[in-house]
Amino acid sequence: MTRTLMCFGDSNTHGTPPIVERGAPYSRYDDQTRWPCVAHRALGSDWTLVEEGLPGRTARFADPVMGAHMNGQIGLDIALNSHGPIDVMTLMLGTNDVKTRFCISPENVLAGIAGLIDVALGEVAQTRHGGFKVLLMCPPPVLEEGPFAGEFFGGRAASEALPPLYQALAEARGCGFLDAGKIIQVSPIDGVHYGPEAHAALGAAVAEAIAAL
Repeated sequence: MTRTLMCFGDSNTHGTPPIVERGAPYSRYDDQTRWPCVAHRALGSDWTLVEEGLPGRTARFADPVMGAHMNGQIGLDIALNSHGPIDVMTLMLGTNDVKTRFCISPENVLAGIAGLIDVALGEVAQTRHGGFKVLLMCPPPVLEEGPFAGEFFGGRAASEALPPLYQALAEARGCGFLDAGKIIQVSPIDGVHYGPEAHAALGAAVAEAIAAL
């Protein structure tokens, strides 16, 4: 029986490499490098993969610069109605939510994540897909370095406070949990995105966490 994994997230799920300067041409890691693809290969041939990573996506905010569609609450509804049936969904958001323009607060970030989990575990989504499990992933803390340092001013402290909040929420909602910050770090090049080695390590850890579900 074939099972389906959907990975829902932002640029680090999409596979955006570290950015040296703002305005650089669009770039994306290939399917040998991106962590969802690494996880997929580790899970085996009886799994299919749906990648739902949108650069700039937040857990709950319409971005005044990048657009209202960056609100993950909108994107998740679309994704859950575009694909299926799915068996496991990974959810890793929160990096963009600690941008200064969104009023940085760990609790505000958590509220957005809670809303997404409630949608995923709600009767409508669960019935449509015949039931599926959620692996909540807390992204590693950002660094206020590189070309995005100004956008993430104050974001380091907020993102460092997220892991215990995410873990408690996962336990309360009956989700799996993975603290990515215990496995990888963001690249010092831009303080936000992951290098190839980080993608490899994270993909392997995600596969193990999914197997444990």
